[in-house]
Amino acid sequence: MKSSPSGPRPPQARKTLPAPTPLHPRNRHQGRYDLARLVATNPSLRPHLVRTPAGESIDFGNPQAVRELNRALLAADYGIASWDIPAGYLCPPVPGRADYLHGLADLLAADNGGEIPRGASVRVLDVGTGANVIYPLLGHAEYGWRFVGSDIDAAALKAATATVQANSLQKMIELRQQHAAASLFKGVVQPGEHFALTLCNPPFHTSAAEAAQGTRRKLRNLGGDPKSAPARGGKGLTLNFGGQANELWCPGGEAAFLRRMIGESAELQTQVLWFSSLVARSEHLPDIRRQLAKVGAVEVREVPMAQGNKQSRFVAWSFHDAGARTEWWRVAAN
Repeated sequence: MKSSPSGPRPPQARKTLPAPTPLHPRNRHQGRYDLARLVATNPSLRPHLVRTPAGESIDFGNPQAVRELNRALLAADYGIASWDIPAGYLCPPVPGRADYLHGLADLLAADNGGEIPRGASVRVLDVGTGANVIYPLLGHAEYGWRFVGSDIDAAALKAATATVQANSLQKMIELRQQHAAASLFKGVVQPGEHFALTLCNPPFHTSAAEAAQGTRRKLRNLGGDPKSAPARGGKGLTLNFGGQANELWCPGGEAAFLRRMIGESAELQTQVLWFSSLVARSEHLPDIRRQLAKVGAVEVREVPMAQGNKQSRFVAWSFHDAGARTEWWRVAAN
């Protein structure tokens, strides 16, 4: 790729919108939760209901309440009859995770004549699937996609495997352990293997101490006692959405993680149609654009998302131009 005297020119990207963004129109979780319906699906949720000025709600400061809510949502809306995670592992907010998948489905549809590709021929790699294996569960339920979920944590994969097997999804969700701590795709993606998408929810803290600080901030926002979260080390954290060390932080945090992902993606550019990742911090976007320009990404999308007052976005990039992406689906259909 030719460079200008001042360096590579970043690919054109759709800017993140500054205003709050509603949930995706296809997201099943618009408005307030139907708690009566959810309790009927999962009676274990009932003890975690609380009265607020706005009416009945969930005690979102309680990790067990969030876990029971997830069980109810997954069963009632996605047909996932059995789901659980070990204590302390990341318990993801289902509406936000669903939004990421719907946004990716729109991305694929744009290359496929406006029609969302569905079914097992659409292969997706979930980097860091975790014990909750949430993206494969939701992605298969919504679109019938076939997933490979990777993780470095053997205990997380054991829990994820139990969920996959309990829901008879072994043919649609394959789990692989990443044995190399310094790698994301290497050792997971096999030679000659192709994926329409990769997705990821990267750790965004730079250290255990920073993660603990974030925990105390969330506890304050939820009305909890920030003194219950230790000042450093991360041990004993009780956060409503939980999270192990590799789920919450890594050296260099989100920015370093995404630089590594972008660098590795260039080595697999012929095997993957679209790479993507959530980006928690908007200040990382300029560096992401620069890194993508350096590796020669020809298409970059920044897609805004929001859940309540929380602003987020995902970034997707491809090494295939528009014609090649359309051809990908023409070949897949034949």
